[in-house]
Amino acid sequence: MAVVRVERRGPFRLVTLDDPDRYNALTSGMVTELKDAFAALREDRDARVVILSANGKGFCSGANMTGGDELAPMARDRGPVGTVQYAQEHLAELMLAIREARQPVIGTFHGGSVGGGLALALACDLRIATEDAFFAAHFVKVGMSSCDVGTSYTLPRIVGPTVAAELMLTGRRFGAWEAHRLGMLNQVVPTRDDLVPAAEELAAAIAANSEFGTYMTKIGMWANLDAPSLRHAMELENRTQVLATFTGNMTEAGKAFVEKRDPEWRPM
Repeated sequence: MAVVRVERRGPFRLVTLDDPDRYNALTSGMVTELKDAFAALREDRDARVVILSANGKGFCSGANMTGGDELAPMARDRGPVGTVQYAQEHLAELMLAIREARQPVIGTFHGGSVGGGLALALACDLRIATEDAFFAAHFVKVGMSSCDVGTSYTLPRIVGPTVAAELMLTGRRFGAWEAHRLGMLNQVVPTRDDLVPAAEELAAAIAANSEFGTYMTKIGMWANLDAPSLRHAMELENRTQVLATFTGNMTEAGKAFVEKRDPEWRPM
């Protein structure tokens, strides 16, 4: 039975983790379905924004801890190290699929997002959570490292290295309002029923802009997060802006402004 659902909502796609009996644990099957979903969405020209959500009591309890074939069926003929290595790579590739999606990804979170669930949240571009949501880099609590499937890269860049060090070294839970104060969340809403509507409102504000402008803004922002200097970042920006002029959208925006109407964007 499928544990990931994808719904079309106009220019948006709602991707839902749907294995509530296991708190949407990142089993090999869940990871495979999510990777397949994001691979398909990457080629979906009509999808302008992706919204990631979950059914059940919480968003995601993290990586499945049962081990065995369920952990990594693609590594059945390998030894203990190879099996775990394949499982680790399988999960890590999901975080890359989300971060490298052509569309902005808005994550919506309720209940717990811990371990791999936190990494999943951090891989999104934007995040909205309910007031009762909580997060934790809790692998350190079970004898593992909190440096897991991207967390040691994304969390320090979002909340700063000093705060990230405390959260990762202690593995403590932190709630939605703390996450918002730390800059990890864009918005906190009262209940789970408010999550997707809030995400769709944010998605609509994004989708109102041109396909080229949105896509290149996402690419450029994340690429320049690692730029070795301001000069390197500006060189990428310069070339992006030059390319943008050839879409004709800046001219169309000027006409729309004069004519007091919404612009009719040309596609990429």
